[in-house]
Amino acid sequence: MKAVQFSEVGGPEVLRYDDVTTPEPDARQVRIRVAASAFSAADAGMRAGILPIPVVLPHVPGYDVSGTVDALGAGVDGLAVGDAVIGFLPMERDGGAAESVVAPAEALVAAPTSIPLADAAALPSVALTAWQALFDDGDLRSGQRVLVVGAGGVVGKYAVRLAARAGAHVIATASPRSTDAVRAAGADEVVDHTTTDLLDAVDGQVDVLLNTAPIDPEQFTALVALVRDGGVVVSTTAWMPTPGDDARGVRATTVFVLPHRQRLTELVSLVDAGELTVEVTRRIPLAELPALHAEAAVGRIAGKVVVLPA
Repeated sequence: MKAVQFSEVGGPEVLRYDDVTTPEPDARQVRIRVAASAFSAADAGMRAGILPIPVVLPHVPGYDVSGTVDALGAGVDGLAVGDAVIGFLPMERDGGAAESVVAPAEALVAAPTSIPLADAAALPSVALTAWQALFDDGDLRSGQRVLVVGAGGVVGKYAVRLAARAGAHVIATASPRSTDAVRAAGADEVVDHTTTDLLDAVDGQVDVLLNTAPIDPEQFTALVALVRDGGVVVSTTAWMPTPGDDARGVRATTVFVLPHRQRLTELVSLVDAGELTVEVTRRIPLAELPALHAEAAVGRIAGKVVVLPA
């Protein structure tokens, strides 16, 4: 089968599109005929050797995947050959940037039926990140106020929608090009961060501050003043510290997304109910994945890119 993999850490040039052996599932594993994987900045970080995730080389990236089950290992219950599934795969194992991938059965859930199967690869890790940031780490509840910094990004828009659906008052930052999308996601207030000082624009304090953007550390620290005593600052930018304020009881936490089958199943149900929109901005063939990594190395990739093996 065809796959993209790297045998040493380094720049995008270490990625190779090549023939590899089709994997066979062990006990409690299934093999998926891949419809699509999704590119993530974390994939690039693992390839470059800057994320502390112990991958075994050679490694196939693409931990977000969608596809069809085509082989079962021993002891697998609840899945059958032909099932359409999505999953957030263990990051240390081979991913879905290939024609087939082997995955733990417990990492997979039924795919949404309301969108193309390939597009569903764009859902798992980013939607789980937003959910865990808001509710598991941020303890956000109905009636509270949340400020989402970087709401125009993929995780940010999921966070806005999920927070609004939970009954929170959502204040969001966005540039003019994404203001309409952020409002459509459910933001009560949208602040143009390109022209407005947040400290002046936000009226009153918030219970949760969620940062999803590569913000300046000094600016991030200053924004903690917008969080009420006893509130929470949550960040998805793991490469920089998350500021808090111990004197006021403002807790700081950084999100490291974790697989969660029940949560992913709930997110799929929200997609099929029309309450959550899966964003796909580009679709590229698998052979072009190294070029996408090269593009990401010199600038941020906007939106969510799915990678098609066919």
